[in-house]
Amino acid sequence: MNASIPVITIDGPSASGKGTVAQLVATQLGFHYLDSGALYRIVALATHQQHIAWSDAPAVAECAKNLNIVFVDEQVLLNDKDIAYHIRTEAIGKGASQVAVHAPLRAALLDMQHHFCRAPGLVADGRDMGTVIFPKAPLKVFLTATTAVRASRRYQQLMNKNQAANYDDILQDLLDRDARDQNRTSAPLVMADDAILLETDNLTISQAVDFILQKYHRFTQFPA
Repeated sequence: MNASIPVITIDGPSASGKGTVAQLVATQLGFHYLDSGALYRIVALATHQQHIAWSDAPAVAECAKNLNIVFVDEQVLLNDKDIAYHIRTEAIGKGASQVAVHAPLRAALLDMQHHFCRAPGLVADGRDMGTVIFPKAPLKVFLTATTAVRASRRYQQLMNKNQAANYDDILQDLLDRDARDQNRTSAPLVMADDAILLETDNLTISQAVDFILQKYHRFTQFPA
């Protein structure tokens, strides 16, 4: 990693909207974008395809070391096959939450995530971007919303994609994911001490993006 390359980290719980916001911020600034959650979804899909149990930490980590992952625009390529749609299903989302608790897997993905830090800058979203992966990032945001709001957003998102959805099931799933993310021993979901809290219950996506861009431009070491 190059300390002169600006990094903005956006952490938060599932379905908080951090991915959409982070991608838009990156586009506005002309920065690279790291969707760390996608990496865990890819691992969940790959291990499922190889009949590896998500609870088998050593096997999951070993599988991750041998994956050829490439992000190209809207495509997510795994061994030259676009899996963007497949990793966004609810089942793989649950699997991602389960494999993400494994310390060996998180260690295996560390260097891969660091390689996304390239000029002119990086916007990285996930659970531990500001606390573990890029702890020296000069701008850290913790983006969140109430569980009910997040469940409603996820429900609407699935309905818009013509995927089967049940609000109560989504709500319970988010509660379960939050518990796993916050209570895991390796890189739990916590707000970094120097992060800025951004609660989005009553904000539009554009307002959240503008908030982060304004904070970014206030840092004197970043060009306006």
